[in-house]
Amino acid sequence: MYKEPIFLKPVFQERIWGGQKLQTEYGYNIPFEHTGEAWVISAHPNGPSIIENGSLAGKTLKDAWETHGELFNKQSDNEEAYPLLIKILDANDDLSVQVHPDDTFAREVENVPYGKTECWYVLSAEPGAELVLGHCAKTREELAAMMDNGKWGKLLQRVPVKAGDFYYVPSGTIHAIGKGTVILETQQSSDITYRVYDYDRVNVEGNKRELHLDRAKEVTTVPHKPASSDHITEIHGGLTSEKLVATDYFSVYRWQLNGTANMNMEANFLQVSVISGNAEIMVGDKRYPLKKGVHFVLPYGIGEYKLTGEAEIVASHE
Repeated sequence: MYKEPIFLKPVFQERIWGGQKLQTEYGYNIPFEHTGEAWVISAHPNGPSIIENGSLAGKTLKDAWETHGELFNKQSDNEEAYPLLIKILDANDDLSVQVHPDDTFAREVENVPYGKTECWYVLSAEPGAELVLGHCAKTREELAAMMDNGKWGKLLQRVPVKAGDFYYVPSGTIHAIGKGTVILETQQSSDITYRVYDYDRVNVEGNKRELHLDRAKEVTTVPHKPASSDHITEIHGGLTSEKLVATDYFSVYRWQLNGTANMNMEANFLQVSVISGNAEIMVGDKRYPLKKGVHFVLPYGIGEYKLTGEAEIVASHE
């Protein structure tokens, strides 16, 4: 049994709205002028993370899922793709307004295993930053009419955003991350996006990006249903754990570590992202340093582990 954390190297994605904060704030060696996304824990074929340590070093997380299912307590080789994807997004400009399908639509129409329900933990936000979250249409006919006539000011709901905010975004929710916001996104492992509105922007060739209004009208939840969750806080020695959301797709926690915490892992696997501070994790008799921008998976069967230091961490599992 693999008895150590699986540390991962991010995969970067160029986006028209991306910037440089993944380098200036997180120290990553980014490859693009407009780097919008770091896929920091990913087994998705469009950007699988590379394992940095142990006997699987140089392999991808996708490889590990497919050939070493025991690390994730897979019940059979026929089990579907790795279920989750963790990203850091740097919105140097407004993202397009978009919506994602649920599992049923994704499987029947797109022939992929997962739709996309997601959630956002806001890492930083400039003054005045906003999100688009939801819409004002009361019926599907009203939604279609407002989309077709470009009534975006009346259709879209906007909310102010600040560091430390958390939002749960189920499939079917019209949404967009606004300029000046950096978020950690926990989502189903899906890359399906139906673009609703893109502010009439053009790419370097002078062309507008494709919209997907027909699909968007099909999958959008009408009327909009605001999502909420009860945050539950527990203390584990020097660690305060706040459960941000628990759904059929994932559970997400914010950990504030101040000192030492003896932990016991009960999930099939645990995804861990260090978003500030310095700490270490001890598994068995081995210690591993942790700092801002480090991401890893604790595999199945780790059992007890110890965290020591001063750090803010976001953890998640199925």
